[in-house]
Amino acid sequence: MIRPACEDTFVIKNRNLKNDYHLLALGPYSRASHCKPGHFVHIKLPTADVFFRRAFSVAHVSSHNGIEIILKVFGRGTKVMAGLCKGDPVNLLGPLGTPFKLPKKNETALIVAGGIGFPPLLFLTCEMIRRGRDPKQIVFFYGGRSAADIVERSRIKKMGITFIPVTEDGSLGETGLVTESAEKHILSRRTDGFRIYGCGPPGMLKATNDLGLKHGIPGQLSLEAPMPCGIGVCLGCVVELSRGGHARVCCDGPVFDIGEVVL
Repeated sequence: MIRPACEDTFVIKNRNLKNDYHLLALGPYSRASHCKPGHFVHIKLPTADVFFRRAFSVAHVSSHNGIEIILKVFGRGTKVMAGLCKGDPVNLLGPLGTPFKLPKKNETALIVAGGIGFPPLLFLTCEMIRRGRDPKQIVFFYGGRSAADIVERSRIKKMGITFIPVTEDGSLGETGLVTESAEKHILSRRTDGFRIYGCGPPGMLKATNDLGLKHGIPGQLSLEAPMPCGIGVCLGCVVELSRGGHARVCCDGPVFDIGEVVL
């Protein structure tokens, strides 16, 4: 088990990705190299206006003991974060949670990302390639309401994987829901062995979970939930398990197997 660290660090850069999306690079951070795809960090902001920490999945680990997170402005906390500048202090607690398990050698990884659920799956894809996975064995479905919700496209394409953007309004890539495109791909390649990885809004997560169960495809989902404490104390992120009982997303997850959680 990786021991998390709580320490002060700084904003290295704040890159505006448009449509209220921002990429924040933070560092130095002594636990950066310990972060794995699926881990998250709990961030305390340098303002009294935001009391609770905010949980964000790690999107990338740099070679200089830094990490990247990608956020979209939804409320007060993310608005403050979007306004941070180079050199501004923040406090990081992490890495927290359980990471993804990498696919087997004979499995094609189907990445199903929706909206702001994209960051941990970007990290997962990079890690698979870093560990020698053939990019041709990775199919990255990235869904959003419109083209403005599909960020970091050039970064994804540079990895050499099969990239399939999907928008509800048809402004980029395939038209419809991202899980519909994923299912079409599964049906067209029945002989392939797949493993599904998903992260996104609740409806998309449920559809991805149902897709895996329907076609007998194993995989994992990274769940989003309110996490005031991030360490399993407050019970603000409890979810129901399919086998009975409950789990805490922050410390038992956020990564769960397909079919493990009631969605």
